[in-house]
Amino acid sequence: MDLAEFILRQSPILMDGAMGTELANAGLEMGGQNCISHPKEVLAIHEKYSRIGCDLLLTNTLTMNRVYIETHGLNIDVKKVNLAGAKLAKSAARPGQYVLGDISSTGQMLEPYGEFTETQFCETFREQAETLAAGDVDGFIVETMFDLRETLCAVRACREAGSLPVFASLSFQTAEREGRTMMGDCARDIAIALANAEVAAVGANCGDIDPHEAARIVEIMKDAVDLPILAQPNAGLPKLINGQTIFEMTPDEFAKGIAACLHAGASLVGGCCGTTPEHIQCIAKLIENWKSGPANVSEHGD
Repeated sequence: MDLAEFILRQSPILMDGAMGTELANAGLEMGGQNCISHPKEVLAIHEKYSRIGCDLLLTNTLTMNRVYIETHGLNIDVKKVNLAGAKLAKSAARPGQYVLGDISSTGQMLEPYGEFTETQFCETFREQAETLAAGDVDGFIVETMFDLRETLCAVRACREAGSLPVFASLSFQTAEREGRTMMGDCARDIAIALANAEVAAVGANCGDIDPHEAARIVEIMKDAVDLPILAQPNAGLPKLINGQTIFEMTPDEFAKGIAACLHAGASLVGGCCGTTPEHIQCIAKLIENWKSGPANVSEHGD
């Protein structure tokens, strides 16, 4: 069964958890460069999520596009790092598990707010998508995006790179005012625009909202489009303690927020910053209970 068929036939679907904060917990700098400099550590994190039984594993290639790499002065070969990222995730995947090539923001802004054109963004995203496809990923996820225009560039580039399904997920600054990103895009408009761009799933990840607030975004999107909705919130809101960014939400509390997302209509759930294999294990147990009947899982995670 290919990924496109799987996401239509299976629900809920378990996604994986954080990569960056897990790398930081291992004493490494966060980022895709670890696919080359510390491949064993990256593979070990993928394997933890694989053993839990995650249906979808995401490559550690979040911002490994040419614009981000060059504007941040990183000495990284775009193709080498993306191929390495695909290979590591594929190596960890077990039968029945799928790998999504992870694509995110350039870290720059489009005209008139910045210096880049949509054509330039499309070209950099297409290069990354083509490389990930060459690494045999099963689909793409365009995630942790703040600007709908940039997201649409990335989605278009992924579709031009081949026929693999494309998931798209934005980061929300607030769940108030119908859910808004940093650039002011609202959840309903985002869902409709991405549905028109023919994504396979749409949703929310990361951002400045907690898992319970993410459920509100899910609800809005579910009401707007007939697509699978994904939710990968952070483990609560970050706190700066002794110069370190800490996510304090426990796995049990996180699972309660994910339960609310499921009741709101999410069919793909996982975690972003601060979530650990323990957080994802709690979601796996939640999904197990959900499959025996949604009524068995209250919106309080009971």
